[in-house]
Amino acid sequence: MQNRVAMISGASRGIGAAIADKLLAEGWTVSLGVRTPETSAFAGNPNALVCRFDALDPESERAWVDQTIGHFGRLDGLVHNAGMMIPKSVLEAEDADFDLIFNVNVKSPMRLSQLAWPHLENAAAGRVVTVASLSGKRVKSAGSGLYAMSKFAAVALGHGLRQCGKDSGVRSTVICPSFVATDMGNALANRDSMELTQPQDIARIVHMVLELPKTASIAEIPVHFSVEDCY
Repeated sequence: MQNRVAMISGASRGIGAAIADKLLAEGWTVSLGVRTPETSAFAGNPNALVCRFDALDPESERAWVDQTIGHFGRLDGLVHNAGMMIPKSVLEAEDADFDLIFNVNVKSPMRLSQLAWPHLENAAAGRVVTVASLSGKRVKSAGSGLYAMSKFAAVALGHGLRQCGKDSGVRSTVICPSFVATDMGNALANRDSMELTQPQDIARIVHMVLELPKTASIAEIPVHFSVEDCY
């Protein structure tokens, strides 16, 4: 059977690159959305298509989907991983901050889902995986307030897609990690990176979700590197 195909946004490093590595190792082919394709470590891999993707450029989203279908002829999974953090409270945030973080963390994944949806419906078990954050479940500090607002919306997007796929069989799952040992996570956590959830841990979860049949619908998976009161 032809290898299944997954699109992964924000795949230049960190969680996105770990997801790509895991899927390639498990026999998937991947289409990677990055801002600078020419610097991607996956360039030249015959099972990886590296495309330009910028969450602030809607035309790049359409071009990426078109290139993926043109190259592989199918799409089985869409992984929303690209995101950004602006460390401001809801009292400090300005309109420009709100627009920027919601454009990247919410509007772009919504548009990509709309473009990819017809192709996912044609798959035997189409899947959307949104890598959100535990900040989409609770607001941990004042400084994470603006970020949490965008991640609450990203979680709602995942649930909205889940409802859209109820009859067609396209399943949507939101993964909500706490601090992960990436450049951003290490800077924010201020602790030994080996104590944090590793990108490869999230990649294993994403792979598991993508491999599930349509008879297994999982709404959310919260992930914490330690033990939190609720998660």
